[in-house]
This record gives sequence, structure tokens and C-alpha cells, in this order.
Amino acid sequence: MIMIMLGAQGTGKGTVAGLISEKIGIPQISTGDIFRKNINEKTPLGIEADKYISKGNLVPDEITVPLVENVLKSEETKEGAILDGFPRTLEQAEKLDEILKRLNKKVDMVINLTTPKEELIDRMLTRRVCTNQECKATYNIKLHPPVKEGICDKCGSPLKQRADDSDSEAIKRRLEIYEEKTSSLVEFYRNKGVLRTEKVSISINRMAKDVAKEIVEELNK
Repeated sequence: MIMIMLGAQGTGKGTVAGLISEKIGIPQISTGDIFRKNINEKTPLGIEADKYISKGNLVPDEITVPLVENVLKSEETKEGAILDGFPRTLEQAEKLDEILKRLNKKVDMVINLTTPKEELIDRMLTRRVCTNQECKATYNIKLHPPVKEGICDKCGSPLKQRADDSDSEAIKRRLEIYEEKTSSLVEFYRNKGVLRTEKVSISINRMAKDVAKEIVEELNK
């Protein structure tokens, strides 16, 4: 099964993808995590990607697409994958279809998460992530704080704020880019009949974990 997570940063895509991955046994593939790992390790890919990410811009397709294709060809994704952070543009979606066709696979489900913009900005400013790349647990110091401040509940590693989550102007720019380039994907996947849109907001007391639970229950029927 190939699943795609859509939604602006801060909507809870990583949380939903992680919970579904854990329950149905297919890997969550986050292009953001891959880029951040390379940035931290100062690899050639990381250095190049950081030029764009640090300014709140999308990493060009010539860097991103081959990375995703290599992952989808790997043994790790033989039974499927949950793509979190790709595709982000209509062009990427079309290239993904080409890749999957060569692999005799297709997109089975697209989960589109929506959240009010001001709530998204606040969520990202208060988001904290585990520094252990094997864990990658995500917290929010307002909505979902760790039991011990600054420490991951799951593995005991320190938590940190992502560099791209500390600047409200960069966050606003990322949201603008999402609206400009990624929103067209909603119509693209709606026309394919695989789109599922879910609102995640404290205003309706519906969080990412609630969405994940419902989807897992449906998949297990």
C-alpha cells in the first residue's frame, strides 16, 4: 500500500503517519527527516538542501525526486510506504506516478489534513522533536508536552526545536509556499478518487491521533 500525507507543516502529518506506520507495519518515509539528517551530518546533499530549507523554500526536484525514487526501490518499502512530505507540487505528483508505474504500484490513499493558519504558526513555534533519529518522536509544549521537560518520553533523549520552527517569518513563508504550490494536489488526488480530507484543530477537539486511530480501524476491517 502506498499512502501520501498532505497538509501544511504543523497539521500533524508526521504524527498521523507514524501512528499508522506502527499499527499496519509499513514504513513512514519523511523527506524532511532525510534532509535534516543530512544537514546535521553536513553531507553534500545536506549542505545543498539547507540553502533552500533555511529560507523556508522548497528543495528543488532534481534533489528531491531521485532521493524518493531510491527509497521506493529499496527493500524497506517492498510492502508499501507512507510518504510524508512528498509530493509537494503537481509536478512531483506526476513524477511519483511515473516512478510507481515502473514499480507496478500506485497511490492507494491520500490523507489531507487541514488546520487554521494561526493555529499552525503557534503549533510550529511550540513544537519539539526528539534528537534520536531512530525515535523521532514529536511533542508540543502546549498541547502534548513530555512528562519531563526537554526529555523524550519514549527513549529518554533530549528534545530540541527545529531550526526552521524558530522563526515565525520563515514559518509564514512556508505556509504561503504550501498554499501557492501544494494546494493543487488536493484537486489532483480528488479526481483520482483517493483523497480523504480531515480537519485537525483544537477548536473542534480533534487531534492528529484521533484521525490516525479512525484510519487504522478502517484499514483493519
